[in-house]
Amino acid sequence: MKFLKTVLKWLLVLLVLIVAILYITDTDYLLKAVRTIYLKGHSTAYLEDYKQFDNEVVANGAGQPWPNHADYNSAKETEALQKINTDLGTIAYVIIKNDSIWFENYCDGFGEDSKSNSFSMAKSYVSGLMQKAIEQGHIKSLDQPVGDFFPEFSEGKAAKMTVGDLSSMSSGTNWDEAYYSPLSITTRAYFDDDLEKVILGLKVVDEPGQAYKYASGDTQLLAMVIEKATGKKMYDYLSESFWKPLGSENSTLWQVDSEENDLVKAYCCIASNAKDFARYGKLFKDHGKWNGKQVLDSAFVAKSVTPRFAASPEYGYGWWLIQDYKGKDFFMMRGHLGQYVIVQPDDNVIIVRLGHESRKVDYDGDAFTQDIYTYIDEAYAMMKNN
Repeated sequence: MKFLKTVLKWLLVLLVLIVAILYITDTDYLLKAVRTIYLKGHSTAYLEDYKQFDNEVVANGAGQPWPNHADYNSAKETEALQKINTDLGTIAYVIIKNDSIWFENYCDGFGEDSKSNSFSMAKSYVSGLMQKAIEQGHIKSLDQPVGDFFPEFSEGKAAKMTVGDLSSMSSGTNWDEAYYSPLSITTRAYFDDDLEKVILGLKVVDEPGQAYKYASGDTQLLAMVIEKATGKKMYDYLSESFWKPLGSENSTLWQVDSEENDLVKAYCCIASNAKDFARYGKLFKDHGKWNGKQVLDSAFVAKSVTPRFAASPEYGYGWWLIQDYKGKDFFMMRGHLGQYVIVQPDDNVIIVRLGHESRKVDYDGDAFTQDIYTYIDEAYAMMKNN
């Protein structure tokens, strides 16, 4: 018994020492990471982790239900689709054809109204909110310097960084996109209670506006610019700009860094469902119009789904781009673990997949994992077979 007490005492001392070191080295955010993710058996963020964080509501208005297609759910999933959905833990797979629900299936206890984390699909919304702020005169243009809003970025190379650079992932900052390292800035941003402090500590190390480099910090800084420019919280601005006008049937949640600081994790973390996420894809498919009303400037929509840099044809302004795949061009919202809203405007088709993981493969120089092509191929096979 005496030995056991001694061991417990030293374990307690060690624990206190570890906690003290974390606070001294400003890595105490790891305590939150352990509590919310790692102790729950996960090595990274997961679909329902929003329940472990502070959230703000993105209110919906009068819902506009999607109509069901004349051939609603008459098709069966192909064998390949069934396999990948099972292997990768798909929770929602929806095909929208001619603006009607052609096929939908939900798994693992999730339903059509179930919330799950969007992860980086949120970036597409933030880019659109930037354009709304431009249209409303809060931001001058894509070329307005970020330093106009945050003097921390007013000198040297940083002075050349524009809001358009943030939207197109070409800020030139030293952000390191590393999801699985507990000491990366990406992990810190996800768990830190003061996200603004983290972002304002970024340094511009490369010439802005010259090349694409995927960086969640770009979107986070862009959201901070939008809030400062408009005087509105991002969750309220999303509600009034898109969530209500597009007839979303469910209110949604947007994670914030802490209740005290109330800054959304703008690069991720809108918790909603497949059919409400799909509405934003339809808005861009229809050149910014919804029910005949121009909600978003059509020229910006076209710019968003066109590569900014010839060397990086996979990205525009807030949207991923798949060009000339079997003779078709697609644009998509894309999030960690395989959250996708895939749009083919010429065929009037939207494919939504939400789930627990995406296939980790050798990209072979491709910007997209193989699972994305499978979800596209099998949707078209289902429509052809039917």
